[in-house]
Amino acid sequence: MKKFAAMFAVLVAALALVACGGGDDTTSDTAAETPTTQEENGGGGEKEAEGGTAGSATVDFEADPSGALAYTTDSATAKAGEVTVNFTNSSSVPHDVAIEDEAGETIAETEVLAEGSDSTTAELEPGEYKFYCSVPGHRQGGMEGTLTVK
Repeated sequence: MKKFAAMFAVLVAALALVACGGGDDTTSDTAAETPTTQEENGGGGEKEAEGGTAGSATVDFEADPSGALAYTTDSATAKAGEVTVNFTNSSSVPHDVAIEDEAGETIAETEVLAEGSDSTTAELEPGEYKFYCSVPGHRQGGMEGTLTVK
């Protein structure tokens, strides 16, 4: 009888492991499979602005969450017109995002912030603009990129 009870316990344990174990999962989290930011795409790639109303666009920038002197992307694209720049900094190191035209003039800038977000808007004509962090030393440390407006 003891052998039967022991074998039964082993059988129950084996069935429990099979039920809980890995295997072929028929459901999947498509959000986890579909990259939505350039960081998830391997970083450094171009990030396209989201659509808005006619003549307006939104572009999102994010500071490196670890506090490094970097954004999660080094290039972005937007449609010409009124562009809303959304900036998120989840690190404790203060950063911002500023937009500079081809003449080197800063034409839009968010607040310098740590662990927060801010937005700004600018009327942008087609061309290339630089985006950068205006905190002293951050741009020189590599915290900049190119915004292409089409």
